[in-house]
Amino acid sequence: MVHKKHVLIAGGGIGGLTAALALLRRGFDVSVFEQAQELKEIGAGVQLGPNGVRVLYELGLESPARRLGVDAQAKEIRVWNTGKTWPLFNLGKESMSRHGVPYLMMHRADLHTMLLAAVDEIKPGACVVNSRVGGFEQDADGVTLILEDGSRFRGDVLVGADGLHSATRKALYGPDKPKFTGGCCWRGVIDVDRLPEHLRRPVGVNWIGPTGHVILYPVRSGRLLNFVGHVERDDWAGESWTEEGSIEELRADYAGWHDDIQTIVSQIDVPYKWALFLREPLEQWSRGRVTLLGDACHATLPYLAQGANMAIEDGMVLARALSDFDDVAEALQRYERARKERTARIVRKSSENLGRFHNHALLDPRTADDYVNTEWAPDKIRERYEWILSYDAVHVPLA
Repeated sequence: MVHKKHVLIAGGGIGGLTAALALLRRGFDVSVFEQAQELKEIGAGVQLGPNGVRVLYELGLESPARRLGVDAQAKEIRVWNTGKTWPLFNLGKESMSRHGVPYLMMHRADLHTMLLAAVDEIKPGACVVNSRVGGFEQDADGVTLILEDGSRFRGDVLVGADGLHSATRKALYGPDKPKFTGGCCWRGVIDVDRLPEHLRRPVGVNWIGPTGHVILYPVRSGRLLNFVGHVERDDWAGESWTEEGSIEELRADYAGWHDDIQTIVSQIDVPYKWALFLREPLEQWSRGRVTLLGDACHATLPYLAQGANMAIEDGMVLARALSDFDDVAEALQRYERARKERTARIVRKSSENLGRFHNHALLDPRTADDYVNTEWAPDKIRERYEWILSYDAVHVPLA
């Protein structure tokens, strides 16, 4: 009788659930351990490029993804104070013609719920909540996950998909050393029925400014508008995604911005804020039967909208490696080699993009036009994004 490998996954977020689903579909046994009291995602949006959507479709999720997401028709650049607009991508037609799948914009909770439902359908009860990682032990025959309450679970592989503050990463390599970027993010969602007609279009908009920017896109089948605002300020260093801010503080950060931004900000009921930290990508992800995935090993700033996509890609490539190579240590090394250079490049390029979203040339409308026409020219945009969106985690070689 062939041994059915049991994969333990620490973390029930988007990356952990993608890995779980990809593994279950390949015949593995999977258990997911989530530290939170309940399995849910926060109220924010996520952009899924064709590189991420391709994986979801491969996992049988095309129908719910199309139902819950928004097939955005375009992306635009707008200048912070004048509102002048330039096209960025013709997303709808271009994504389908170039990549064969759409560019979708989704509510994170919808994506999470969709993945969780698919996992539960194959293995009910696969995800265990209130399970905080304390450490692990491994030997030649397997690995034991040890929770903080002393519970022990034996498996063949342990995957640390436990995010920015990964306990698995800490147990492997010690504490990380994040560097504060001097930037703060705001997020919120708005019912589109509360907005004027011209702000309800199925497009993504990048508002760029001298010391801040705003990303807007529709989610939840177009019923909500997702707001993410980035400002340069050094008086806030909390990294929690669930810290509430005030409307007054948010408005102060965007004083002087275009009336469209003022209208949108005024309709956010509860804004949340978090500080942005930069972490260097890990040089090594795997040791023996233990590996890392997603933010645990390559946390990125959000300036390429690729954090969730990278975790989704990781999950698919990891499942493929474990399926193709019977030796666990070899499989994890193949996975790591296939993913490390790409994810490190995403981290670097995301950091570089901050200087394009924030630039002092945008202070003066006379220099703003020249800046956008130069820095956001179609050839530069294609060079910046095509290598990201064309990646195929379903078929990338596992050399």
